Amino acid sequence: MNFKRTAIVIALTLLISCNTSTSITEAQKDQLLTHYVNTFIGTGGHGHTYPGATLPFGMMQLSPDTRLDGWDGCSGYHYTDRYIYGFSHTHLSGTGISDYGDVLLMPTNEINFNNGADGKKGYRAHFSHDNEFAEPGYYKVHLDSTNINVELTVAQRSGVHKYEFPSSKNQYVILDLVHRDKVLDAKIEKISDTEIVGYRHSEAWAKDQRLYFIIKTSHPFNDVLQSPPETGIPGARRSALKFINPNNESVYMKVGISAVDIDGARKNLEAEVLNKDFETVKQEAQQIWESQLEKIVIESNDLDKKTNFYTALYHTMLAPQLYQDVDGRYRGMDLEIHKTTDFNYYSVFSLWDTYRAAHPLYTIIEQDRTNDFIKTFLAKYDEGGIMPMWDLAGNYTNCMIGYHAVPVIADAYLKGLRDYDTEKAFEAMKYSATRDKFGLEAYKKYGFIPVDEESESVSKTLEYAYDDWTIAQMAKAMGKTEDYKTYIQRAQYYKNVFDPETNFMRGRFKNTWFTPFDPYEVNFNYTEANAWQYSFYVPQDISGFIELLGGKDQLEAKLDELFSAKTEISGRHQSDITGLIGQYAHGNEPSHHMAYLYNFVNKPYKTQEKVHQILTELYRNDPDGVSGNEDCGQMSAWYVLSSMGFYSVTPGSNEYIIGTPLFDKATISLEDGKQFNITANNLSDSNKYIESVKLNGKTLNETFISHSAIVSGGSLEFNMTNQPSTWGTKEESEPKTEIKDHIILPSPFIAKGDITFRDSTEVVLSTSEVDAKIYYALDDNDFKIYDTPFTISEDTQVKLYSEKGNLKSPVLTTSFFKIDPNLSITLESDYANQYSAGGNDALIDGIRSTKNYRTGSWQGYEDKDMVATVNLGTEKSINLIAVNFLQDQDAWIFYPTEVQCFVSKDNKTFKALPPQTINSAEKNSAIAIKTIEFKIPKTKYKYVKIVAKKLGKVPKWHVGYPMDGRSWIFVDEISIK
Repeated sequence: MNFKRTAIVIALTLLISCNTSTSITEAQKDQLLTHYVNTFIGTGGHGHTYPGATLPFGMMQLSPDTRLDGWDGCSGYHYTDRYIYGFSHTHLSGTGISDYGDVLLMPTNEINFNNGADGKKGYRAHFSHDNEFAEPGYYKVHLDSTNINVELTVAQRSGVHKYEFPSSKNQYVILDLVHRDKVLDAKIEKISDTEIVGYRHSEAWAKDQRLYFIIKTSHPFNDVLQSPPETGIPGARRSALKFINPNNESVYMKVGISAVDIDGARKNLEAEVLNKDFETVKQEAQQIWESQLEKIVIESNDLDKKTNFYTALYHTMLAPQLYQDVDGRYRGMDLEIHKTTDFNYYSVFSLWDTYRAAHPLYTIIEQDRTNDFIKTFLAKYDEGGIMPMWDLAGNYTNCMIGYHAVPVIADAYLKGLRDYDTEKAFEAMKYSATRDKFGLEAYKKYGFIPVDEESESVSKTLEYAYDDWTIAQMAKAMGKTEDYKTYIQRAQYYKNVFDPETNFMRGRFKNTWFTPFDPYEVNFNYTEANAWQYSFYVPQDISGFIELLGGKDQLEAKLDELFSAKTEISGRHQSDITGLIGQYAHGNEPSHHMAYLYNFVNKPYKTQEKVHQILTELYRNDPDGVSGNEDCGQMSAWYVLSSMGFYSVTPGSNEYIIGTPLFDKATISLEDGKQFNITANNLSDSNKYIESVKLNGKTLNETFISHSAIVSGGSLEFNMTNQPSTWGTKEESEPKTEIKDHIILPSPFIAKGDITFRDSTEVVLSTSEVDAKIYYALDDNDFKIYDTPFTISEDTQVKLYSEKGNLKSPVLTTSFFKIDPNLSITLESDYANQYSAGGNDALIDGIRSTKNYRTGSWQGYEDKDMVATVNLGTEKSINLIAVNFLQDQDAWIFYPTEVQCFVSKDNKTFKALPPQTINSAEKNSAIAIKTIEFKIPKTKYKYVKIVAKKLGKVPKWHVGYPMDGRSWIFVDEISIK
């Protein structure tokens, strides 16, 4: 036998086997995946997560409450706190607004109905993180103040508390229904010595939340002591249960909840936990979580990275939340009771966040549940008339922008997930896009939303255009040609807010650009962002966006500038803008796709650099380990997808853009039994660049993969290196999203010209479309071609449109107003740039404002008096002086405390008129305009001075008081008759 030859064959066989295994073998877990979940990640900083027990997409979230209010108390828990008020049964994960915290239970050793938040003795208890432990489905803590041990676990709609008291004496549990939210109605009823039922109807983010509960106890209690009644709150609000437990055994409290009725809560409890002990419920919860986490198995020697990954995966499964009893009943968007056993009904759809990455992730690992989500959308459409924007507990909150149930449906449909009424879904999608609310009426009429007609006009125009593109894609797939034409044209409306001079997306104010313009400024033209953070939002037509910019090099340069820009922002304070790399803000969703745009200009190595930086710097195994609000799974979904090596830049395109992998191996287990295996060879923190890629053993030159490639099963193999490579740099290897059909012509704009002027103003017209002709008409005159600037010297209406070939834009009209040339105004205090109302002459321009301060027609002064002097030009007979102020206390806008008026002939000696005082600190939720008038006998004066005194710090009752919040004065037209 030739041993030498045999050895060579064996060696080659082993080598081939090893090489094959790196690309096709599945990742293996080395221990229970639940052990890698750190539920405290995101509980510090601004992450707004909670550490308590829940199940995947479960209805109950049983968690400790350490904070009663404030922005960083949205989840009810913050890691920096040292007192626990109790343990309530509903919580929100990572939201930016507070709600829930229903049915608080707190074990204690004496009766005290005060919670202790006022600093006086109460039932809250001190705790230490050293004596706190949590993992999926389970939480425990030792309460130092009372020496009581608490453990919590859950099923879908019910949970179990376990209390260990230090003594058999003085064993009390406080039941608090007034905790956190405003209570509309509440009831506590003792059924027996071991059973209590009741309900709580409350108002917070959801204006009418209804929750029913049942509590079964392991030991009898001989009292249900009620707290004294509270004015304005019907029914019992707090009770104390005194337990009879002579042997000092562990006390168990089993709680069922329902949004339907007490009978529903009872059925939920009986079906899920009534006949099970604490350990059984806990083990079942953890087994459920283990099965969920096994949907993606990764391999890595870096413990922190594995912990970040599985915690992120865990966080993607905390919402949406089941909102249906075991018998199929649920409370719909009409607040009536409905029933279905055909699907599970959900609530808490944070769609402005989650349509970007969380729902695309669900189309891979939660396909059955995705069908149920869409069935839920359609049920809500039937019950409430529209699909959810941000629904919560049977309530439309109308929070955030866009109609983002639409891309969730389109993305699922185009990926083959169609277990719902597709025709009805399309009908509901079109209805979302054809209403006349939230700026849609103007959007449909003009092809963009003017600043002066709707707040956040730029962001809404851009996001509506993307949503419309997804409608077009679904229409095309369904053979609906006319609908396709309509919505593919609307998908191009982003072109109408692109300013070719600055290369930013800007607000259009009466067909001019909103000025003064500062791309770093956070103002009412954008949603939780500035121009930097929204100007790249054209995921549906990146090719068209590149063309507007002037080519790929220009987009690359713009991205480079984005990531290297100064990190400071100006304008309105916006807590959501965090996780900054230059002006890229990973802590808020509009930025989430931007790092991947380098792939579209054949510079994938820059995507690899930025994605790796975000993955390793902005996600940490730490309570403050999330760079912004977790937002119901979106922040975590970005991490889950990106760490596997790809991301959904354009949901609805069926493509994922390749970034850079973070793990040696990852295996996605699909619901049909198939697997998709990802391998990264030679991976390290320095080897973050891709040298080559193979898909199912074949070389992949493109820098993207299809959804079908993943869900069909197979393998994706990365070969990594420590330097940028040529992979993906050749033409045709880049991804593309482009609109080729039914091209529209962008509307022209007024590049120069004062809407209000004194003597005259020169008007310059322009357009972002190369070689387009502009036509204009003055008043009722005929249209003529624009070829040179023109001058206006009287009140005039300017009409304009553009043409190119057979394309024509809509006709737009702008009114120019001539101000009395003798009239002028001097402002002695500075207004906020983003609330200029058009500039220094805004208070005398004759243009009146509406109650919506976000339209930009009010002049705003933050924490300062407003002082303005009007010069009439000559002495004139005056008998009435009036000035308008806005009140919108929720937006921190208060009337001034006092308004003074002075008149003068020489601007030196002023006569004071009787001042007018306003009780501006009084709580008043109404948005209103107050006109302050000063009447005087007809006397000739040349100067009128108005002084509006600030309130300063907001009142104690205001949400901004703990943050030392300062009030605004918003003022408009000073009228002198």
